[in-house]
Amino acid sequence: MAGCALGVALLAWFLYSQLASRGFDWRLATASVARLRWPWLLLSLGPIYATYPVRALRWAVFLRPLKRQPSVPRILAATVIGFTAITLFGRAGDFVRPYLIAVKEKVPVTSQIAAWLLERVFDLLMASLLLGFALTRVHGSGIQVGAKLAWVLTFGGRIVGAACGVVLVVLLSLRHFAEPARRRLIAAVRLLPEGWFYRVEGMIDALVQGVESTRSDAALVLIFLYSLVEWILIAACYWCVARAFAGIFTFTFVDVLILMGFVSFGGVIQIPGIGGGTQVAAVLILTELFGLRLEVATLFAFSIWFITFVAIVPIGLGLALKEGLDWHSLRQIGREAAT
Repeated sequence: MAGCALGVALLAWFLYSQLASRGFDWRLATASVARLRWPWLLLSLGPIYATYPVRALRWAVFLRPLKRQPSVPRILAATVIGFTAITLFGRAGDFVRPYLIAVKEKVPVTSQIAAWLLERVFDLLMASLLLGFALTRVHGSGIQVGAKLAWVLTFGGRIVGAACGVVLVVLLSLRHFAEPARRRLIAAVRLLPEGWFYRVEGMIDALVQGVESTRSDAALVLIFLYSLVEWILIAACYWCVARAFAGIFTFTFVDVLILMGFVSFGGVIQIPGIGGGTQVAAVLILTELFGLRLEVATLFAFSIWFITFVAIVPIGLGLALKEGLDWHSLRQIGREAAT
């Protein structure tokens, strides 16, 4: 709730400050809508919908240490319902997916929470690599920054890339030394109160169990390949949206990667039914770095958010109703899995 309140406050402050200082030209916004290339927007749905089967295939790899032949269709249904819950309920909806997969595949819920944590690690790694790559090429893009800020962004990109390398080394090492790492971590938290200790111990055991899926070289390669394909598809979606705005402004592919890198981190703040972090990050980058008008930036940010988050909701709700789930049960599942 605190995260949601912070997100709402940030979104309200940003919109108020921008509207107060610049005003919002509704005529320009309407004219921009009329100039959109709608076929490109429709085309952007293809790659974003394709990410869900890829995510399901990657999750099946996480499951293999517990279940030799997991059902990809069942995982896909849980994935679509889970992302629908995220859009409707914010980050609390994140736990709907691992809970449903655990129930469908008859495995412990903690093991799927661990798989979710491992998925976050790989997605964060890919997002950081993308951001680091894009920022180091800021000079060659159309981004409007001064020499000092450009240097800071370029240097920051190198730092992010180096940090990703460290994370990758730790991840690769952890799969070979999971048990010693588990013993050390448990020993380190023994000073906690008994209730907290058992909870943290369970989380550590679950994480180590989740890392089991990376011990196989073939499985690790598959996870990386699926992660790469997922982010290529997301980049393709962003590119299609950028092409839909080609009659209003021009973006190079590197510009799209820069925007995508920033927005992927802004998406950490997800407000139930509204979004928030994604739109704020997109509008900030488009107005402050790329020099777009607030009206155009807002329309672009809304388009990205709608396609990447909202477009899956009708399908997810349909699948949820088919499985006997409703709005209240999805919310309850998220709360119970989170605790």
